[in-house]
Amino acid sequence: MEQHPADAPEHCPGTQSESAGKVSACAGCPNQSICSSGAANAPDPGIQLVKNRLSAVKHKILVLSGKGGVGKSTFTALLARSLASLDTDRNVGVLDIDVCGPSQPRVMGVVGEQVHMSGSGWSPVYVDENIAVMSIGFLLKGPEEAVIWRGPKKNQMIRQFLSDVDWGELEYLIIDTPPGTSDEHLSATTYLQGVNLDGAIIVTTPQEVALLDVRKEIDFCHKVKIPILGVVENMTAFVCPKCKTPSHIFPPNSGGAAKMAQEKSLRLLGQLPLDPRIARSCDEGLNPLAEFPDSPVVTAMDGLVKALLETLSARGDANGCAMDTS
Repeated sequence: MEQHPADAPEHCPGTQSESAGKVSACAGCPNQSICSSGAANAPDPGIQLVKNRLSAVKHKILVLSGKGGVGKSTFTALLARSLASLDTDRNVGVLDIDVCGPSQPRVMGVVGEQVHMSGSGWSPVYVDENIAVMSIGFLLKGPEEAVIWRGPKKNQMIRQFLSDVDWGELEYLIIDTPPGTSDEHLSATTYLQGVNLDGAIIVTTPQEVALLDVRKEIDFCHKVKIPILGVVENMTAFVCPKCKTPSHIFPPNSGGAAKMAQEKSLRLLGQLPLDPRIARSCDEGLNPLAEFPDSPVVTAMDGLVKALLETLSARGDANGCAMDTS
C-alpha cells in the first residue's frame, strides 16, 4: 500500500536532512519509518495530485511581489473581477495562499463564510456566479486568529489547497501569494510543476524601496523557472476624486516600474493610480468595478487586462508552435 506523509511534527528536521526520522523530534511521528528509510526523498505524490486536480483549469497565474504593502491582494481581486466580467460563462478562481495573512475573504466580501467538504473535495466560496474563492481565512475560528506554523505545515496546507479544492472547470485561477521568496513560494512552485503554469505577474509600487525587493522576486522567478507575464505598477499616483488632479505620493526617483521592466526586458502591463474609493470598497468587500465605474483605476485595469490577454495569447501561440515542431 502506498504511504502518504502525514502532518510533520513541529520540530521536524526536514525530509532532506541526514537526521530525518532519527532524532528525538521524530519519535511518534507517523512519517518516521518513511523518512528513516529514505522514501521521503522520492517524488512527492502531491505533485501528481495537483496536476490531476488542475487539469480542467485553462490558465494558472501567480501574483507575486517581494515587498509587502504594494496592494497585491487588492490587485488580485481587481484582476479576478475584471476577467470574470469579460464573459459570465467563464469561471474565475482566486486561491489565497498567504497562510499567515489571508486577505481575500475580506477583499472579496465573503468574511465569515465556510467551505464544505464533499466526496470531490473542498468546495470554494462563490462571490458571484462565476467567481470562486479559497483561503485559509475560511478555516479559522475568527478573523483575529493567528496562524503560527512552521514550514512543513504551511507546505501541507498549500498542497491541500492546490490538490483538494473542487474548482470544476476554470478559465483562470489566480493565486495570491504573501510577500517574499520563502516557504509558500517554494511550495507553490514545487506543486505546480507539470500543470502548464502560465506565469507570474509582478506587482510593485514606484519607489526604490519597493523595487529593490521586487528585483529579488524577479530573480527568484528566473531561478525556479517561472515565466514572468509582466509587471504592474500600483499606486502610481493619487488621483483626487473631485478635481482629478494626479499627485505622486510615491515619487519614482529611479524611474519606477517602467524603467525596471525595461532593464529586465519585461513587459509593463499597466500602471494603476491610487483612488481612495477603491481601497474603501475593498475594505467593505464591494465590487469596485460596479461601485465606481468612473474611477481611473477601472480605466487602467481595462488596458491592463487587454495587455495580459495579449501576453497569454502570445505565450499560447509560442507553446503551440513548439509542440508542432517537436
